[in-house]
Amino acid sequence: MDKKDFERISRDSLTEGEAFERLTEIIRYLRSEEGCPWDKVQTHESLRKCLIEESYEVIDAINRKNSELLEEELGDLILQGVFHGLIAEDDKNFDLISVLNRVSNKMIFRHPHVFLRENAENEAETLDKALIKWENMKHQEKRQKSQTQVMNDIPKELPALMRSYKIQKKAREVGFDWDNVKEAFKKVKEEIGELEEICAEGSREHIMEELGDVLFSVVNVARFLDVDPEEALNFTSEKFIRRFEYIENNAVLQNRELTDMTLEEMDRLWDEAKDREK
Repeated sequence: MDKKDFERISRDSLTEGEAFERLTEIIRYLRSEEGCPWDKVQTHESLRKCLIEESYEVIDAINRKNSELLEEELGDLILQGVFHGLIAEDDKNFDLISVLNRVSNKMIFRHPHVFLRENAENEAETLDKALIKWENMKHQEKRQKSQTQVMNDIPKELPALMRSYKIQKKAREVGFDWDNVKEAFKKVKEEIGELEEICAEGSREHIMEELGDVLFSVVNVARFLDVDPEEALNFTSEKFIRRFEYIENNAVLQNRELTDMTLEEMDRLWDEAKDREK
């Protein structure tokens, strides 16, 4: 790349089209013979971990309500999408134009209530109706003929709590569900009892199975209560860290190691931390 081209791609773009073209040109050059040894050898498989990490970093920025960080992390996530598109282009599988056209066509197809309003069948005046319309069009688009296929199409790579939540929602769509949350609570207690019984046998495989049943039933309760189990568990994890920090800070003030404290002392400080939060 000569000095003139370098100066050109070093300047901020003024339009969306120019900005997208600038990014693709940079990545194409990095993957060229004159480019970076690391970028040249990347594949869809080698970038999987990066894509997952960047996705979670975007979510973290959203949770922090940090706009500057979100701007940066969205850029990193978009970079991953472009990178995968250019790898596919090099492999002659598809290209970025077909990727963008495909997702544009998908958005039009799944929103007949917006783009085809003149047809009464496509009306969706409320949020609930719009979501139902989206799901119906999604099933048509993916040619999903059975509810089992719909469940199998839920990615196995999703966090386990999120995937189980989605699976249960699909079961509910066809009426396979408890009548109320009381029944869901009853199932949790039943599964905990079975886990306690199986623990006496000491079979790790059976324990894992029963523990999975407990977690799945807890997700069921979360769904009835309209609570995202991922968010709930993350909230509790953060709460645990805060309270543990209170214990550790007190140990530091006493010039003691945590390992020198008794469980009773730590429990007392834990309760103090709870009271302070209240």
